[in-house]
Amino acid sequence: MMPKSLVALLLAAALAPAAHAQSLDDVLAKCFQAQGGLDKLKKVQTVRMVGRMQVGPGMEAPITLDKKRPKLELMEFVFSGMTGLQGYDGQRGWQLMPFMGQKTAEPLSEDDSKLAADQADFDGPLVDWKAKGNTVELAGKESVDGADAYKLKVTHKSGRVEYYYVDAETYLVVKREGKQVTRGTEMETETSLGDYKEVAGLMFPYSITMGAKGSERKQSLTIDSIAVDVPMDDSHFAMPAPPDTSKAAAPAAPAAKPADAPKKK
Repeated sequence: MMPKSLVALLLAAALAPAAHAQSLDDVLAKCFQAQGGLDKLKKVQTVRMVGRMQVGPGMEAPITLDKKRPKLELMEFVFSGMTGLQGYDGQRGWQLMPFMGQKTAEPLSEDDSKLAADQADFDGPLVDWKAKGNTVELAGKESVDGADAYKLKVTHKSGRVEYYYVDAETYLVVKREGKQVTRGTEMETETSLGDYKEVAGLMFPYSITMGAKGSERKQSLTIDSIAVDVPMDDSHFAMPAPPDTSKAAAPAAPAAKPADAPKKK
């Protein structure tokens, strides 16, 4: 017969993982707390991020990202001396890319507009996920850059699926993965988040790297400053109207010819 003490040790060992297992609610609660607390997160009305986006070897483009509750977003960046804009006005996505020959702002495609709507969610898909019609599942643990992270499967109301990786020690989101359809082509993407710093009692990533999953060619974004509750009118996020050409100046009338001099008799 096995000694009772040995049975107790084996039973304790078998139950230990279950005792330390995290539920979805536990992970989310600790994630929100790590960011500064759910109440504080919900009180913020606007965020402005100013930084630099790498657009090529040794080339950077100044960028400003404005967000306003509940789903307004505007990204502005300067490239080759021209200003590009991409926004979501709460109903549709739009963009203006003059360096691509685009002279007036245009609505995004249906697929891109759905993606823009998801990205414009001020609090992200995890906060109040049930009320938003999203689905969130705890899909186990995986290693991210050598550290354990909880893997959350997020199904947006739109049907788009993403995976959020929450660091098991800091409980901050360190990675996102998903798929997006651009011009009819589906692509797997990944975004790494790091260099978190505190702003107004909240934690924000100051280093963001994004691109195709598995590719070594990624686009990096370095944040220089973040400000919260900056005054922003809703019209700031509206798609710019095309220039008014109806009041163009009419062509000038030809100059009158000088009168002929009187003929001598």
